[in-house]
Amino acid sequence: MNITMLGAGSFGTGMSKHLADLGHNILMWTIDKEQSESINKSGRNTFCFQDTILPKTIKCTLDMDEALNFSDRVIMAIPTQFEREVCQKAAATGIKNLHMLNLAKGIEISKGSLLHKVHEEECKDNIYSALSGPSHAEEVLIGCPTAVALASFHEGEAESWQKILTGNNFRVYTSDDVIGLEVGGATKNIYAVAAGISKAMKLGDNALAALACRGLAEIMRFGKKLGAKPMTLSGLAGVGDLMVTCYSMHSRNFRLGLAVGSGKTFDEAAKELGQVAEGAYTVRAVIENSRKFDVEMPLAEGVYRILYGGESPELIIRELFSRPLKAEQLF
Repeated sequence: MNITMLGAGSFGTGMSKHLADLGHNILMWTIDKEQSESINKSGRNTFCFQDTILPKTIKCTLDMDEALNFSDRVIMAIPTQFEREVCQKAAATGIKNLHMLNLAKGIEISKGSLLHKVHEEECKDNIYSALSGPSHAEEVLIGCPTAVALASFHEGEAESWQKILTGNNFRVYTSDDVIGLEVGGATKNIYAVAAGISKAMKLGDNALAALACRGLAEIMRFGKKLGAKPMTLSGLAGVGDLMVTCYSMHSRNFRLGLAVGSGKTFDEAAKELGQVAEGAYTVRAVIENSRKFDVEMPLAEGVYRILYGGESPELIIRELFSRPLKAEQLF
């Protein structure tokens, strides 16, 4: 079938190749003229994976109307903070009743919104679903075994996408908990930054495991306040994504933390990374919401203070280990 991919970054490219390998025709959309021309002429994406020649069934366009007229099955692989802008562009075409699957993981800083809320406000005439789970683009691109979760509010929609996406070592599980899936996908990036800092400081495996576990407790508390089902966060979209993001060099958030833990400022680390690390943005929205909802998130607070307050990781660690003793609670 024909499938439109809005966004030609790493995940959009990895997923496009996966779908093309399954026999689908893909039309990618980008705002980068050089990138579009290169994909169409040589099958190479000038932004990422430049050594990979994409299948000939993948084409690219700069025209949003052309992209949305290509198919009513639309996948969005847009950085979170640009999602609203792209939704507005899509809505301006007047094309409605699209089946839109979102791959982005994050929370909008300007309004503190989960991404289904952005779509409700800007693309309300379309049918929304979201995908999340341990799915590094680099591994999806080359067909490594990958399992993810896909959720929709609409009956039968998740199952429909499941059939389209599943195959060639890529397995999709369905859910009706869009909020839980989006909370897990967004918040795990914060703890990946913390994991990178911990790794750079050589705090040890015990510390890294404790960080991930207590990070999950914060995610569950936060998710419960927003209406997520705790069991969703114990699955692929929660624990699964948290593990892969905290332990892998593929993770931009982990690499950002490595740089900060090595002594670089946030600005220096972000410039060195050269790509969007969603956790650095998401932590701002999460901390604002956690304070509003009175959710205790000391690890997330620590990441926020290191990145935006210029405080030292050593100080944060001392404070974390001097907090009042208590029983272990997940949520």
